Amino acid sequence: MSVGEIQQRLEALRSEHRDLDVAILALLDTGTADQLQIARLKKRKLKLRDEVTLLEDQLVPDIIA
Repeated sequence: MSVGEIQQRLEALRSEHRDLDVAILALLDTGTADQLQIARLKKRKLKLRDEVTLLEDQLVPDIIA
């Protein structure tokens, strides 16, 4: 994967992560939120964060201290 491809993927993942934030907050604000659905969205959000971290690590060169 090239640097450009990684950066594009990162932006897509970050956008989806923000969208999930909005969706979770909207569900919580309704007061009749489906706890199972919220749990699934939060789990997806965590997976996205993990993938973002892995991709960011690929962009940072290894530095031997």
